[in-house]
Amino acid sequence: MVCLWIIKPDTYLFTGRWQSRIPRRGTNRRLESCCTPGGLHACLNVMDSNLPCLILLLLIGCVKCSSDNQHNGSRRFGYCVLGAGPAGLQMGFFLSKAKRDYIILERNSGPGSFFNKYPRHRKLISINKIHTGRQNREFNLRHDWNSLLSDHPDLLMKRVSSEFYPPADAFPLYLSMFEKQLGLRVRYGVDIGRIRAVQSPKNRSYILTDQRAADYTCSVLLVATGLWVPQKVEFVGSDLVEGYESISTDPEDYKDQAVLILGKGNSAFETAQSILGRASKVHMLSSSPVRLAWQTHYVGDLRAVNNDLIDTYQLKSLDGLAEARLEKIGITQRKEKSSRRAGTQNKAKLYLTLKKHIQHQEKKNSSDVSGEEMPGYHIDNFSMRKPYDRVIRCLGFRFNFSVFDSSACPPISDNAKGRLPGVTPWYEGMNTPGLFVLGTAAHSRDYRSSAGGFVHGFRYTVRAVHRVLEQRYHSNLWPSTKLFTTQLQSWILKRLSEASGPYQMFQVLGDVILLRGSHCEYVEEFTLQALPQFSSVSGHEVSEHGLIVLVMQYGNNKIDFLGRSRAETDWTKAWKSNFLHPVLYYYDTLPTEEDMRLRPTGWPLPRPKAMHHMVEDFLAEWDTPISHIQPLRRFLEHCVQTDLRAFYAESCFRSSLTHRKPPLFCHQGYLKRQGVAHNTQLWQQVHGAGLMPTDQETGKTSGSDPAFPNYLAQAGASVSSGLKLDF
Repeated sequence: MVCLWIIKPDTYLFTGRWQSRIPRRGTNRRLESCCTPGGLHACLNVMDSNLPCLILLLLIGCVKCSSDNQHNGSRRFGYCVLGAGPAGLQMGFFLSKAKRDYIILERNSGPGSFFNKYPRHRKLISINKIHTGRQNREFNLRHDWNSLLSDHPDLLMKRVSSEFYPPADAFPLYLSMFEKQLGLRVRYGVDIGRIRAVQSPKNRSYILTDQRAADYTCSVLLVATGLWVPQKVEFVGSDLVEGYESISTDPEDYKDQAVLILGKGNSAFETAQSILGRASKVHMLSSSPVRLAWQTHYVGDLRAVNNDLIDTYQLKSLDGLAEARLEKIGITQRKEKSSRRAGTQNKAKLYLTLKKHIQHQEKKNSSDVSGEEMPGYHIDNFSMRKPYDRVIRCLGFRFNFSVFDSSACPPISDNAKGRLPGVTPWYEGMNTPGLFVLGTAAHSRDYRSSAGGFVHGFRYTVRAVHRVLEQRYHSNLWPSTKLFTTQLQSWILKRLSEASGPYQMFQVLGDVILLRGSHCEYVEEFTLQALPQFSSVSGHEVSEHGLIVLVMQYGNNKIDFLGRSRAETDWTKAWKSNFLHPVLYYYDTLPTEEDMRLRPTGWPLPRPKAMHHMVEDFLAEWDTPISHIQPLRRFLEHCVQTDLRAFYAESCFRSSLTHRKPPLFCHQGYLKRQGVAHNTQLWQQVHGAGLMPTDQETGKTSGSDPAFPNYLAQAGASVSSGLKLDF
């Protein structure tokens, strides 16, 4: 369609944000649309005296109309990412790197809009430890809980903030920098109000409709909207409660007030911490006792940075903690008289009571109650019998299910109090094939057991989802490293010394080692709960030699985490380790789904054929020769049924002269890799005896790997030149 205008003299032509004044000449016709096939000819006849200017205006108008028509139409993409928060941008990086057809849709004007408001008191509790004493980038990510994964070594949170707990305003700035530097395809101002699935004979697709009734159609939908709908509990008087999302953040507004906070999570304690010095007293109420992150090892529990109220409670300084099911309470309002210098003033006070004491509950949501309905009438020393000036709800957030049509809505998860969608072990919505959930919203797989609900955890689960997509839709195998079996021990130690993915996503992501006789394939950061479907999810087959799974996990013992006997140092009792430590599981065949369901309580995997705990280490460096390396080697030898010891060059030479089959280390590291080249006399003897193949026979050139760590190799040892180590 050609969109042109007939212009009345001294009027303005608007095209988007641009306007032009047309001088008075010729015609007196009013501004009309000529969006017809013959519009161009008609308008040119009218405005022949202003032909150059008119043509320019017409071209701009045509472009504008074309843009508007495209906006109202349907767009089709291979991948639609819903949300430009940290999870959405992280997936955008992987899709962009793989050169996939994708679009990121964001309803707000910039990335990470959640963090423009939350946390309300503007301080993150995610660690930003810049100075670690190490230059290894992968290792440093263990202590950087805000940065996303990319190929740019300097694209880190520390460019925006150097504080250990950064200000919340810094995170959207970092995300904006991440998006712009990587050139991600993000479309802002697109508020998706409806998502529906369409099934065709060949495939299933998803249609997303925005506020302008424009449709976006995609083969795969990646939902990264996070949790932003406030979690609420309905009870008698719930309309009298203020929400965390709308309360004042000025401590002066709470001066000399008695405050009751519903909830005991980090948002509740963050609020309490802010007003502690102004409020007369702060009480906190929830159904469960306080759970401390340093005891549970779950970063979603109360962090020490927010727990000042525990001090004031235990030291009896007016503040306190109590437990009750919120569904069983009631908040009632009673007016009391308080004397003032200027006279008498009525003040509305809020009382906490129990639902069972309230009569005619359907009529008491905001009304006065009688004395018989107060808990103090029944229990005179009821702990929360005094009135409050305000009650604040701090119960966290939930997933927004409202935008999903019944054909595309994932089910509600059984855990997390119904706040999260249910997903498979590879983060695909249950009963919604082709719809994957990313980031905090996918936390139902490891709720309260790992870090999948937080940036430093889900940046790795997002990468795992991308690898699932590459295998399923593009036939790209899950990335793996092929090693000689004699290199396996050193590669495991390398991973333990630096890998951040299994370290942060403990008991959820683990390394799978596929044994293939003298060789093995090392598959990094596989989703452990999908182990029964390993072949279909990763594309790799398990051989008759079996597999080893490397997992980081905590002990299950109930201990005093600050007591003298909190840690185990004896390697012969490594299975008693309480803190984070590596555990290796050996299976001769893949576990089944039934095996996963029947696994022991607290175990990430079913009971294996053989199992090895590496004793916990105070420095989290599992590299000591006696306590860590030697027990690991013996376990690996048991699994592969091969001697994995390292030998001096002379020992390999003598073994070759006296044994028909020298040790595997000598066979792979010396006789085929020219590892005895450092001793000239011995080298000549080997060549003279015809024991060493020549370069022409092997088709390879000589060379050693200078990166092979000294403490893993004996003097003169070398390994495959393809093995890159960085300790």
